[in-house]
Amino acid sequence: MGYRVVVAGATGNVGREMLNILAEREFPIAELAVLASARSQGDMIEFGETGKQLKVQNIENFDWAGWDIALFAIGSDATKVYAPIAAAAGCTVIDNSSLYRMDPDVPLIVPEVNPEAIDGYKARNIIANPNCSTAQMVVALKPLHDAATIKRVVVSTYQSVSGAGKAGMDELFEQSRNIFVGDQAEPKKFTKQIAFNVIPHIDKFLDDGYTKEEWKMVVETKKIMDPKIKVTATCVRVPVFVGHSESINIELENELSAEDAQKILREAPGVMLVDKREDGGYVTPVECVGEFATYVSRVREDPTVENGLALWCVSDNLRKGAALNAVQIAELLGRRHLKKA
Repeated sequence: MGYRVVVAGATGNVGREMLNILAEREFPIAELAVLASARSQGDMIEFGETGKQLKVQNIENFDWAGWDIALFAIGSDATKVYAPIAAAAGCTVIDNSSLYRMDPDVPLIVPEVNPEAIDGYKARNIIANPNCSTAQMVVALKPLHDAATIKRVVVSTYQSVSGAGKAGMDELFEQSRNIFVGDQAEPKKFTKQIAFNVIPHIDKFLDDGYTKEEWKMVVETKKIMDPKIKVTATCVRVPVFVGHSESINIELENELSAEDAQKILREAPGVMLVDKREDGGYVTPVECVGEFATYVSRVREDPTVENGLALWCVSDNLRKGAALNAVQIAELLGRRHLKKA
């Protein structure tokens, strides 16, 4: 028994990771279809450790009738075309793009944080997956908010190039290689050289000077957790292939010591606390790759504000920031609403 599942965008970084996680978590699948654009039609993709091969189908002429869940990793433009078609056919869409995140009729879900919000999915038959940097941050913040009520968050991100897709990863590799042999490292995907550099610019600039990536962190945190929380973000691209890191400063309404915060985070769903306060006693992006958890380290009190805390947060952005969260949403949807075939 299981669900009839579609992965749209199966040939991309996130789509392939969705397939890996569906297999790893033994998601109950009765039938699985993998979709991509016409240029990938007929390609074969491996699913799971059994080596089972799946043939890629063209999303343009796919029949959505009778399918239960579709995991979308195809970008906003294509999602705008195909998500309403799938949803109208009765297939619940779990979308990784930004298109529907702020739609009041579409739940924006991080299962460890706001699982009850999924109950509103029937309004559009679409569920939104949050931005990668937002997803890991709210997993770390929610238990602290429940304990002492967060008033304000100041976050600086250190986001890997995989957040910009395969082109971003290729550019970091090619520029690094070129620099070592004395060749030019011209930017193509990014606005400036990314190899051995950091770029304080992700997505488009808005009129107020913030970028759209920073805006997403603000509005998505409010929608997922609490509209009263004040958030300001600075999002930075760094020369790391996989794994987003965040330096988070929190101002709370009520007193919460670093020791109590550590105890809370140690028991929090989705969080792995690694905070030894010694050389190497923290987690970096290299260690988080391929892992499910959101890692928290360097929890400490901030004496410059009343009831202040600071912490370091790291997660695999292709997993918790995208594919894993989507599969967790599918698991939650199954538990609360769908019947297995």
